[in-house]
Amino acid sequence: MLKEKVIETIKKYNLINEGEKIVVGVSGGPDSLCLINVLDEIRKEGKIKFDLVVCHVNHMIREEAESDEKFVYNYCEEKHIPIFIEHKKVVEVAKSKKIGTEEAGREIRYNFFNEILKKTNANKIATAHTKNDNAETVLMNLIRGSGLSGIKGIKPNRDDIYIKPLIDISRNEIEEYCENNKLEPRHDKTNDENIYTRNKVRNILIPLIKEEFNPNIIDTIDRLSKLVDKENDYLDKVTKKTYEKILIKEEKLEIILDLKGFNKEEEVIKSRVILYTIKRLLGTTSSIQKIHIENIINLCQKNIGNKYLTPNKNIKILVNKGKMYFFVT
Repeated sequence: MLKEKVIETIKKYNLINEGEKIVVGVSGGPDSLCLINVLDEIRKEGKIKFDLVVCHVNHMIREEAESDEKFVYNYCEEKHIPIFIEHKKVVEVAKSKKIGTEEAGREIRYNFFNEILKKTNANKIATAHTKNDNAETVLMNLIRGSGLSGIKGIKPNRDDIYIKPLIDISRNEIEEYCENNKLEPRHDKTNDENIYTRNKVRNILIPLIKEEFNPNIIDTIDRLSKLVDKENDYLDKVTKKTYEKILIKEEKLEIILDLKGFNKEEEVIKSRVILYTIKRLLGTTSSIQKIHIENIINLCQKNIGNKYLTPNKNIKILVNKGKMYFFVT
């Protein structure tokens, strides 16, 4: 049953095409072991023809890290799947970059996955995100006060590179699959420690909601995130059309927009156009906050003289003579 659902997910979101090579991140836990095993089954049965490459990152945090690495290595040897292993002291990297260990670990993993993607001439990177992970992400984003972009959750296919074949599969289904296939996955004890936000959401908040409010909360949030994702995609299309309509000039370090055309739009589209423009210049909007957007919209509405704002050290926004100027500084 799980395998059929994964095949359906792959086809629904166009995750894997014939003849592609897929890099699979495998930690050895239930989710990632289920992912590599079911993908191996699908390709060996000829349901979809593709190649597999496994990546394993030893974060060098837990005592069991070496045995986890050996477990994944032995699994790949038995299945004749090429494997690449990276050793990184995540705690030291987090301290040097002054970021959390979770963020550092994620950055290290994706850097390694992308490195192997290029090295092996692969097409996509598959990670073992599940329906439960999606629900946890939505709840975390709600707690942080996220907008639509956070409530839409985890996209099954991001940039046609990062794919999640298990995104419609629940954790219970995965555990059942592992048991039925005698996979005996590894257990990461840090997942039981409620010191990280995700663990608190997973181990405390969701069980409480299930018991006191909605036993089907995972499915409920999953439906919500899919609905929001569709609406967000529509707004993205409107934003792109609006940007193209009011665009005067676009260069590598500068974008100029028509101020009058910008001011005619609804505030929700104005906000998105600002973020869209900044992302085209900087490649990210991670440091742009709600207050920055509001200040830029107010500046454009007043249109008094030669005024400018600097939301961060990398960009400057100037309003002058009926035009909006976005400069990389």
